[in-house]
Amino acid sequence: MKVTVEKEEKVANMIFASIYPLYLNRLEKNGRTKDELNQVITWFTGFDQDALQTLIDEKATFRTFFQKAKIHPNAHLIKGVVCGYRIEEIEDKFELYKQCRQMEKLIDELARGRKMEKILREDKSISN
Repeated sequence: MKVTVEKEEKVANMIFASIYPLYLNRLEKNGRTKDELNQVITWFTGFDQDALQTLIDEKATFRTFFQKAKIHPNAHLIKGVVCGYRIEEIEDKFELYKQCRQMEKLIDELARGRKMEKILREDKSISN
């Protein structure tokens, strides 16, 4: 599927605080926890617990949420299909939409029981 300007705007204007409980509910149904959800969001966005709660309390839109985020340098390793969209094929001009789908992919992997070490991608090409 192709991303459109209208689709990106619709997502950009959604309130993160209204979607967060849906993420949490899905994960809890699958035996995962709020702490695990927050760990994944923190890894992806760079937000600490206080910053994340502030964005929820302020009812920040996804636009504001991702504008304030410091997306993890390994986010490019998040690949696959979410909601019918192949993440790596989403055009760069739709960065916010891509970031939203990347985060949803991480949450989806968590819900499916994937190990946290796999979800929090490590770039294997970089030697420590």
